[in-house]
Amino acid sequence: MSEVRIAAESRSEFGKGAARRARREGKVPAVLYGHGTAPVHLSLPGHDLMLALKTPNVLLSLEVDGKKELALPKDVQRHPIKRHLEHVDLILVKRGEKVTVDVPVVPTGTVAPGGLLETVLVALPIEAEATHLPETIEVSVEGLEAGQSVKAEDIKLPAGSTLAVDGDTVVLHVMVPAAAEAEANEDEAAEEPAEVAAEA
Repeated sequence: MSEVRIAAESRSEFGKGAARRARREGKVPAVLYGHGTAPVHLSLPGHDLMLALKTPNVLLSLEVDGKKELALPKDVQRHPIKRHLEHVDLILVKRGEKVTVDVPVVPTGTVAPGGLLETVLVALPIEAEATHLPETIEVSVEGLEAGQSVKAEDIKLPAGSTLAVDGDTVVLHVMVPAAAEAEANEDEAAEEPAEVAAEA
């Protein structure tokens, strides 16, 4: 995973008014915390941050008061309608440090005819080194039939990564489409009177 450099500025103004002023200037209020240090309040360039956050679990390289820090986005708040960034919580990390993150699951391939793929877990919790976090985890569903599932323990993880969830957790499941299931139930219902008549 590559690092994305973001210019950070310390901020001393707080509250809704200060946050609105920062956003009018194209900046996003942020808080950097972790490793037992006091939270540091920052302003980050909105456009650069928006582009960086398009990468899941992006590693941010910040320069704060002349000191370089590495951070991961922990909580991102967006406007409910306009969807622009309103506030970001960042957590400090160090090279070599293990962290737990949710990595998006990307199914590949096509299930067998008659099946409908259901994504039970959209992101898989894993533990990995902070500077080598995978952006996505691809999972093949090629040929899976209705009723079959892919569990967390079945997924091949990137080197250096380990599961941070129970191995029996279902990640993907192939269902029978509702229409096909209803049709099968109707067929069974139609067969029952015929069987009763035959027995009589």
